[in-house]
Amino acid sequence: MRDLNDLTRPTIPSRAIQERMAAETEERRTSAGPAEALADDAGAPADLRAALGEVVDELAPQIIDLSHDIHDHPETGYEEHHAVATVAALLRRRGIEPEVGVYGMDTALRAEISGTTGTDTAAGGSDEAPGTIAILAEYDALPGIGHGCGHNVMCANSVGAFLALTALAEVRPNALPGRVVLQTTPAEENSTAKEVLAVRGMLDGVDAAIQTHSYAYDVTHQTWLGVRRMDVVFHGVPAHAASQPFMGRNALDAATLALTGIGLLRQQMLPMDRLHAIITDGGQVANIIPERARLSIMVRSKYLETLKEIAERVEEVIHGAALMTGTGVEILTSEDSNEVPVRDNGPLLTSWVRSQRERGRDPLPAGVLPETIAAGTDFGNVSQRVPGIHPLIKVTDRPDVALHTRAMTEAAGASTGDAAALDGAYGLAAVALDWLHDAELRRSVRADFEATGGVIDVAGFWEE
Repeated sequence: MRDLNDLTRPTIPSRAIQERMAAETEERRTSAGPAEALADDAGAPADLRAALGEVVDELAPQIIDLSHDIHDHPETGYEEHHAVATVAALLRRRGIEPEVGVYGMDTALRAEISGTTGTDTAAGGSDEAPGTIAILAEYDALPGIGHGCGHNVMCANSVGAFLALTALAEVRPNALPGRVVLQTTPAEENSTAKEVLAVRGMLDGVDAAIQTHSYAYDVTHQTWLGVRRMDVVFHGVPAHAASQPFMGRNALDAATLALTGIGLLRQQMLPMDRLHAIITDGGQVANIIPERARLSIMVRSKYLETLKEIAERVEEVIHGAALMTGTGVEILTSEDSNEVPVRDNGPLLTSWVRSQRERGRDPLPAGVLPETIAAGTDFGNVSQRVPGIHPLIKVTDRPDVALHTRAMTEAAGASTGDAAALDGAYGLAAVALDWLHDAELRRSVRADFEATGGVIDVAGFWEE
């Protein structure tokens, strides 16, 4: 019961649902059994993976230092100047000269390493050229709470994997039968930079792409929702709110009605749809009817088709609000501002599972965690163009720690985050090795990608 004598503080949400979800997750984990892992005789040879583990151990101080440095200098999207300079300096110390500011994006970095080509050493190998696998990295933070999404750990995973593969190639000349690209991708939190980079050529010549995400569990695949971002501007007529209110057309009223309509629309949404919005401009002073109001809206859904449908319904609500208030309205949506759902590649995930078991982790299979805790990421825009994976790695021992919270920020900079930085670095490097060394695995990866939809025209999706 709330203390009615003290209404200055908000109520504290009940933890009952989190406790219930944790119990249900454990029940599903027990009944689902272990996630599928790549067979011991597939992928990269066991001795090469063992050598990789030794290299990661040698690089451990540098990988952890990178994670801590990024964590201690949080920067929001497109402002990651310290982060990109730190990664570039680390690569240069290892003898790798990166390109900074690639594809017209100041805080995007790219580096490449190539080994021998045309040799597959695992069962099912052939003279087929392995091609190129990309390791993507994020390092932007959230305003106010820092690395509450654990991007510092994710950056350390990706850069650490790239450094480990570079070091491995120095001691094992045939370790890399192909090309590995490290591509940093800014502004995941406040933009869709991966879409911009993809349109500008980031994935040209790339055959697969891999990246991790920090989390409270080790998970192979969790639902990632597609996102349609909208900025909505209502245009009204200003008037003196006391002496001549009848001469005005209230833009803030239109924004309020739009928010009310969105709230009422939630009753008819699909279970995995999400709508959230804020007012970013609602007028200047109370005694002038607002001439302008602006909303920032995010529309989410699990599937491409349902994302388009719910976005169209939201637009109808917005137009209705303008009609009711006599205001004008603009719906502003950039062609590259939309995230699509992540499509994880099954065979690549089996490689990830094996790598994590080698590090003492046991990722949950898909369907164990409740879908209701799903979020979104612009890695979806990559995974619809090339085969990819975006597995989640545990950075905290507390399953109730959620993304975008100060508790996650703390965990990402703690010893549990350090362990995830090392295990994730090994995991991404091992997946890259498996893919490069095993032609049969690559064929399975491609077959899975084609069977689940093949290449999607992400850029043209909203024009259909």
